[in-house]
Amino acid sequence: MNAVLKHTLHTLDSLQIPVRSFFEICGIDEAGRGSLAGSLFVCGVILDSEIPRELLLSLKDSKVLSQKRRDLLSLEIKKFARFHLVEKQAQEIDKRGLSQCLKEALAEIVSSLFAPYYIFDGNCAFGIPQLRTLIKGDSKLPAISAASILAKSAKDAQMQQLHMQYPEYGFSSHKGYGTKEHRLALLQHGVCKEHRKSYRLRDLHGASLF
Repeated sequence: MNAVLKHTLHTLDSLQIPVRSFFEICGIDEAGRGSLAGSLFVCGVILDSEIPRELLLSLKDSKVLSQKRRDLLSLEIKKFARFHLVEKQAQEIDKRGLSQCLKEALAEIVSSLFAPYYIFDGNCAFGIPQLRTLIKGDSKLPAISAASILAKSAKDAQMQQLHMQYPEYGFSSHKGYGTKEHRLALLQHGVCKEHRKSYRLRDLHGASLF
């Protein structure tokens, strides 16, 4: 048996989910939670039973894939899945807080996609009764891997667009995360409207940037 499938079967067993329910799982993951700019994207995916075996076996945690590979897989996943993608913009995150935005996004996915099992990558269900959690789920269940890929591809695409509007920040390379390059750009240029003002960020010397 393929090692990926064997690992998946072991995960299903640990969750007490029957193998026959493999294609009834709604896997959920997010991208952009820790980004200092741009939106948070949360995606739910239910894989089609007709998904090609080659594609199924290629589903991995989005973080171990190149952006080009994620974008290619994203197009293929959409052909063989039901999915729902939620975007929470920086202004919404500043107004209501990250946790509330995550909770709202997860609730929207649960209400938009019918499935007997909803499994979110992580360890917090945000008080949503139907939601189960799985630490490192994006590397354990293909449905969560697919959700991870769609969410990350959407986040990458947005940051590429923002790079065209604000090239001075280098969004295309760091995707809004707090890298040295990004912090130096913030010191030089200040914040733009796409930065999350509610995040407390300090420069390399510990001084507040905003």
